[in-house]
Amino acid sequence: MLFIYFALPFVPVIGVRLPDFPAAVVAFALNYAAYFAEIFRAGIKSVDRGQYEASKALGMTYFQTMRRVVLPQMVSRVLPPVSNETITLIKDTSLIYVLALNDILRTARGIVQRDFTTTPFLVAALFYLVMTLILTWFFQNLEQRYAKHDD
Repeated sequence: MLFIYFALPFVPVIGVRLPDFPAAVVAFALNYAAYFAEIFRAGIKSVDRGQYEASKALGMTYFQTMRRVVLPQMVSRVLPPVSNETITLIKDTSLIYVLALNDILRTARGIVQRDFTTTPFLVAALFYLVMTLILTWFFQNLEQRYAKHDD
């Protein structure tokens, strides 16, 4: 985030200064896109080679194989790391404080300095906790839905 906001304007070829919020969005998007790409790549690679061969023997095209055989198996395997990264992303939004954007922590700090009480920090922590709990509950339900059942 610091590179995109502070160093990118000085790169001779690019030389673009992004406003605060778009810089934060671009930084998070690039960072987490790399993580998610690796998660999905590993999920696709984890599907047994025999699945590809069986679908080819059935006359399926590559896209049919991916849509009907590989991706359904991949979903249940990538849900845990995807949920971890999503929750980490929510928690990492507090890092935009460095760019002086008005996020939860910056607002809480302003109130703490004005009123000389630490209650706003507790409220901000509670807000992050609630968001994390909601995401955890959501992903647990998804994982149970896509869990392998040995019936």
